[in-house]
Amino acid sequence: MGTYQSALEHVRGVKAKLGGTWNAIRPEDAARMIVQNRFRTGLDIAKYTAAILRQDMAEYDADSSKYTQSLGCWHGFIAQQKMIANKKYFGTTSKRYIYLSGWMVAALRSDFGPLPDQSMHEKTSVPALIEEIYTFLRQADAKELNDLFRALQKAEAAGDNAKVKELESQIDNFETHVVPIIADIDAGFGNEEATYLLTKKMIEAGAAAIQIENQVSDAKQCGHQAGKVTVPHEDFLAKINAVRYAFLELGIDDGVIVARTDSEGADLTQKIPVSKEKGDLASQYISYLDTNEIDISEAQDDEILIKRDGKLHRPTRLASGLYQFREGTQIDRVVLDCVTSLQNGADMLWIETPTPNVAEIAHMVNRVKEIVPNAKLVYNNSPSFNWTLNFRQQAYDRFVAEGKDVSAYDRAKLMSADYDTTELAQVADEMIRTFQADAAREAGVFHHLITLPTYHTAALSTHELAKGYFGEEGMLAYVAGVQRKEIRGGIACVKHQAMAGSDIGDDHKEIFAGDNALKAGDDSKNTMNQFAAH
Repeated sequence: MGTYQSALEHVRGVKAKLGGTWNAIRPEDAARMIVQNRFRTGLDIAKYTAAILRQDMAEYDADSSKYTQSLGCWHGFIAQQKMIANKKYFGTTSKRYIYLSGWMVAALRSDFGPLPDQSMHEKTSVPALIEEIYTFLRQADAKELNDLFRALQKAEAAGDNAKVKELESQIDNFETHVVPIIADIDAGFGNEEATYLLTKKMIEAGAAAIQIENQVSDAKQCGHQAGKVTVPHEDFLAKINAVRYAFLELGIDDGVIVARTDSEGADLTQKIPVSKEKGDLASQYISYLDTNEIDISEAQDDEILIKRDGKLHRPTRLASGLYQFREGTQIDRVVLDCVTSLQNGADMLWIETPTPNVAEIAHMVNRVKEIVPNAKLVYNNSPSFNWTLNFRQQAYDRFVAEGKDVSAYDRAKLMSADYDTTELAQVADEMIRTFQADAAREAGVFHHLITLPTYHTAALSTHELAKGYFGEEGMLAYVAGVQRKEIRGGIACVKHQAMAGSDIGDDHKEIFAGDNALKAGDDSKNTMNQFAAH
């Protein structure tokens, strides 16, 4: 990013060369607008954020405490407020990303209305949301920088040179709200050509990290529901290749591919791949199929059979035509999926698990690391898990292993509020609190995300407001429960006109029209001024 002074010199040079009739154009104003609009295109954003991802991955490889985090966002405003909050409370957006969840796109952004997580939503809604998120993040940059430029103008008018230098330094060292998005492309929305075309749209919107899963595209299910059907490795690798070619075509040479395996919870496959030699990927995939040994006389006409260890086997096939995997092969299939993906173009892994258990995640990842030592995981801290119950049960099992008396607890009912103040609940909560750091250290988790948090926060906060507002609290429910908290917490959105861009618009009007500008913010009739002193 260039400095304000370099932008100023650039505009002065352009004006001197071409601006014979540009007397009304002030280089200071043009330079200010250039600085407030650092990213011109989605590809600018993708290049910038891909470099961040690669640097963060390298830092994690050197020190596992430097893991990264994100929250899933279903609207640009939600993403914007998350990053504003990071800068407000922590002074930085470093190692904080945004997750774009296909589940939330289906549930909240489809023209069909609410849909399950089965890739039935319009594929174009995914790049559209990426573009929307980055539009809001860039607007957050413009707003914060606009406030700094307003202060700079006042300092210059007052002749306060020390303040001018301080503000120029803040402008030149401004940290953008634009951060990497890990974008969910589900199972690729079709064949590898469809995956390639959609990936390009997502990259052009700004995505530098694409997450793709090994389910059958037209039979895709949510990772935490039954009925998942995986594809042979060759099919999945073709889509990984499609994503990489899309990155390279668009000049994002260091774009990141996250290969997700759903094999831990998937019992079915749609097709049997063609094995060309013993021990190849296809034969390994086939070896996991559930089969029954039969005699050739038992074979039916036009039936598909498998020769295994010199014997004839009939694969277990459902009425749907899908083939069943053998029970107990899930973890082996996960490990093979992960190793194969990393050895063939993927940068990171995503293993969908049934529960958030550090030891169980580590068991799988450490097997992968025996072959690919720098394997890194993106982990779904999913709201589909009952975190309270899971960790209270883990604490209960720990107590049993340590020989502690657990007679006061019913393991099946540990979710009960009756246990909230117990030692077991306190131990469980501490395990939840440290889960991300523990998994980063012990299980190779580079990035922790919550897929659907803002879906739940929007529902909860709206329920709480409706409960009070339409009940006995009336208007106090909003004032005490929302506005007063915004004011006292210094939340920028309490001045919602400014957050939506009214101050930027006023300044642009003044730049464009001078004294003729009709501005909204200066008059005492503007009620937003009631918040000026708070």
